[in-house]
Amino acid sequence: MFAAGRNHPVIRKALHDVLDAELAEWTQFDCPPLPGLLAEKLLAKAAGLDRVFFCNSGTEAVESALKFARYSTGRKRIIYCDHAFHGLTTGSLAVNGSAEFRRGFDPLLPDTPIPLGDLDALAAELRKGDVAALIIEPIQGKGVHMPPDGFLTAAASLLHEHGALLICDEVQTGVGRTGKFFAYQHEEVTPDIVTVAKALSGGFVPVGAMLAKDWIFEKVYSSMDRMMVHSTTFKGGSMAMAAGLASLHVLDTEGLVENAARTGAALSSALKGMAERFDVLADVRGRGLMIGLEFDKPASLRARTSWNMLQKARVGLFAQMVVVALFQRHRLLTQVSGDHMEVIKLIPPLMISDADVKAFADGFGEVLEDASKGSGLIWGFGRTLVKQAVRN
Repeated sequence: MFAAGRNHPVIRKALHDVLDAELAEWTQFDCPPLPGLLAEKLLAKAAGLDRVFFCNSGTEAVESALKFARYSTGRKRIIYCDHAFHGLTTGSLAVNGSAEFRRGFDPLLPDTPIPLGDLDALAAELRKGDVAALIIEPIQGKGVHMPPDGFLTAAASLLHEHGALLICDEVQTGVGRTGKFFAYQHEEVTPDIVTVAKALSGGFVPVGAMLAKDWIFEKVYSSMDRMMVHSTTFKGGSMAMAAGLASLHVLDTEGLVENAARTGAALSSALKGMAERFDVLADVRGRGLMIGLEFDKPASLRARTSWNMLQKARVGLFAQMVVVALFQRHRLLTQVSGDHMEVIKLIPPLMISDADVKAFADGFGEVLEDASKGSGLIWGFGRTLVKQAVRN
């Protein structure tokens, strides 16, 4: 959510100005100016989309997308991808590809998973004739997995042949993170529905949005009697809209999308160089400033023995060990990309500099150097993690 960094002065000033303006709020039968202005700005970034529904979070944006897709197509089933994460409310949970989140909450909506990037599996489901849409993250937040190049374009064509829709969940990948405003824009494709949130908030006021083609909105809001079939009390609040407008202003005036592309390429290049030096770093993947670092068993006997010790205790402890070492030694805050996986996800603010890239590369290189030896402080911490995991 901190695409513009923490406490950006322009966004803070916009929020103070809105408070001082003492605007009329929460009028349900009106279109106040700030939501209209933010909708115009968002749609200008998303050619081919026509309408915006504002809400309060990413999962609400996804819920809106699922409802609109099901109603506008007259079908009920949604296709999603293995390992996907779209939120934790009931509809969003139904298209969540992680069993640990779904467990205990079934039955959910009639939805079906397919492997990420598998066109044949998608075609097989579409032939059944009851699919409303495919929902997909252009880059999955959990594990930082990407479909093959061209998949979104091919999937959109296949979906439209069968009367179904393409929903791109840009809650994490959107607003410049991948070096384009939306991650789907790395391909020649126009989704039918797009969800956005997180960075649109400026890190201050929660806000979500669902963008869609005009005909979809016309189907859902087909008459005055249906004008409230999908709504929420706090949609389009002035503080949230001001945060969104100020965030987009900062993004444009400070060139943060371009900076994400440039610094992301530099960071990826440095990390791929390390993957050639350290066999424990098995893969570097992603786009812009959304990068996944996947670890695997090292070659040296001592390091391999330590690795096996961690794996037996709990898969994912090595990545957690690296996260802690980066923070304790270098004050670099990272996160594991999901439970039971040896992947760290890098999603820094889009305003990082060349000096920040170097600081991370130097710190990460030092930690990998230690990790590759199979001894030292990092493995001492690893043994502590194993003891805790065994006790638990």
